[in-house]
Amino acid sequence: MSLTSILSADAIENAIKDCQAPESFSYKKFFELCGLSKKSPQEVKDVFRILDSDGSGFIEEEELKFFLQRFSSGARLLSDKEAKTFISAADDDDDGKIGAEEFQTMVLS
Repeated sequence: MSLTSILSADAIENAIKDCQAPESFSYKKFFELCGLSKKSPQEVKDVFRILDSDGSGFIEEEELKFFLQRFSSGARLLSDKEAKTFISAADDDDDGKIGAEEFQTMVLS
C-alpha cells in the first residue's frame, strides 16, 4: 500500500510545498492540506502503518524527521525542533513516541 492509494498526489504535493521553508511545518495544516484529516479512522491507521518505517507499532522521533519524505521523496527533513513539537502534540502517555491510536486522535481531532 502506498500513500497515494489513500491520498491524492496533488494534495500531497500542495501540503509538501506549503512547508518547504525551514521551521514552517504545522502538522494540523499538513493533515488538512493533504486531505488526511478528512479520511476514515481506518485510512488514518493505514497511513500510520506506512509512516512506521521500522514496523515497531510506533513512530519515534528519528522516523518523524523523515515524515515529509515518506509523502514525497524530494521533501525536506523535519528539524529536531519540529519533530519534538510533533511528538509532544500527539504523545498522550509521555513515552516519547506516537502510537497508532495517538496518531489517529491527533489527525482526526
